[in-house]
Amino acid sequence: MAKAITAGLLMGLVFGLVALGLTIIFGVMDIVNFAHGEFLMIGMYAGLLTATVFGLDPLFGLPVAAVVGFALGIACYYGLVRFLLRGPMVAQLFGTFGLMLFLRNVALLIMGADPQSVHSGLLVGKSFVLGPGIVIEVTKLAAGGLSLLAFGFMWWVMKRTKIGKALTATALDAQAARYMGIPTERMNSLAWGLGGATVGMAGALLLNFWPVEPNVGLLFTMIAFATVALGGFGSISGAAVAGLIVGLLINIPSMWDAFSMLIGGDRLQVGLLHQFKYSFVYAAYFLIMVFRPRGLFGWKH
Repeated sequence: MAKAITAGLLMGLVFGLVALGLTIIFGVMDIVNFAHGEFLMIGMYAGLLTATVFGLDPLFGLPVAAVVGFALGIACYYGLVRFLLRGPMVAQLFGTFGLMLFLRNVALLIMGADPQSVHSGLLVGKSFVLGPGIVIEVTKLAAGGLSLLAFGFMWWVMKRTKIGKALTATALDAQAARYMGIPTERMNSLAWGLGGATVGMAGALLLNFWPVEPNVGLLFTMIAFATVALGGFGSISGAAVAGLIVGLLINIPSMWDAFSMLIGGDRLQVGLLHQFKYSFVYAAYFLIMVFRPRGLFGWKH
């Protein structure tokens, strides 16, 4: 049970980082990025290629994934998104949906359809004993720790730097921010760059939990939307807390599995429960939309 909870929390930290990239973009620009999962998929491939080319753990591909994600976010903003902002909301939705299909099929063409994962590296195969019966892979511990560092860095950027304050001002009132001399166009592009860099890093970290293939983005787009809705759009702390909650919700079958083994439960029922593990996340998403639409930590508009 303790091992399942720990694994859920570590995975949840990475999920929170995935959601953080989405909440930065939505918080600044109020635009829904349906291609967010494909940004993550590209970050996963960046970590994979770093590991296979240099023989390192994908954790060492974080800088590469961050740079690739940042460049991708900037390119997508100037190449597509800034034109979509001139049109109605439906154009923005279909535009980012088209971007999702484009990135997915490019990845399919280049990387193929087979799932790929990392089987060698400096940290791969090593475990750490946290307590009685709690043995966690070092790569997953490192992924959780690095996610915390990324959250801390982004909080510092948003709360303690001029760039972060300019991004916040643009999010609160873009017109007033322009009157104050803030280059809102540049802030919008920076939001996409930071969002891409954040989810790119999350992809490199997530490679320690999941294999990568071109369609993996769809699942994590849905998880990211549920996580952001739970934590609140535009909230860094909300993304972190909601990520932990989502990690635990997805691991409910594993926790029940451990509990069932203790009490001699029916293994068939446990197996069926694993097939519906994402249903707990979507149920939480539905409840938060009904009873608290702005999320646990979201702004009041």
